[in-house]
Amino acid sequence: MGVVAKHSSMTFYSDGNDHYSQRVRLVLAEKGIAVDIVDVDPNNMPEDLIDLNPYHSLPTLADRDLVLYQSTVVMEYLDERFPHPPLLPVYPVARAQSRLYIYRIERDWCGAVDTIVLGKSKESVIEKARKDLRESLTTIAPIFSEKPYFMSDDFTLVDCCVAPILWRLPTLGIELNPKHCKPILDYMDRMFDRDAFQASLSEAELDMRD
Repeated sequence: MGVVAKHSSMTFYSDGNDHYSQRVRLVLAEKGIAVDIVDVDPNNMPEDLIDLNPYHSLPTLADRDLVLYQSTVVMEYLDERFPHPPLLPVYPVARAQSRLYIYRIERDWCGAVDTIVLGKSKESVIEKARKDLRESLTTIAPIFSEKPYFMSDDFTLVDCCVAPILWRLPTLGIELNPKHCKPILDYMDRMFDRDAFQASLSEAELDMRD
């Protein structure tokens, strides 16, 4: 799972079931960063992580004396500290646009994913989240035919956020109509075939698709 160095100065505390953790693992794999990945049960946090992160949340990155614990903050830090290959555009307008895409993904999709995964809401609320996510993906599917990556000619942090969600569709109980969603299904094939994406998968994530 990822690139692991026995004596790395960087440790990544990761939930093997969580799409927020996978998006960071995908960045680590794309850049070939040497890191110790610690698979953590979110219901049984290790003491060292509790001491490091005041929110006791995952994912958490510890890089020497620096501790970061919000996935988009971690992703951007890794992209700036390890600039090759770059995963955000160089120019400010394009960078801002990528950040806005990530914000919209978190507002429009991640909330629905989290509602379904947690399973703590009323069944009607979970089913609405499932319906809303399916309809949103179906509506946006045509844009996936315009460029090889999400609104981009290059693989970016936006793809690192999108691909882990799409990988989880079977476990979320969402099936996309091949007739209406072919561009997004083709995009999924391209993303899932990437060596880094395969390297980013935890054992639990590998079991999400046969």
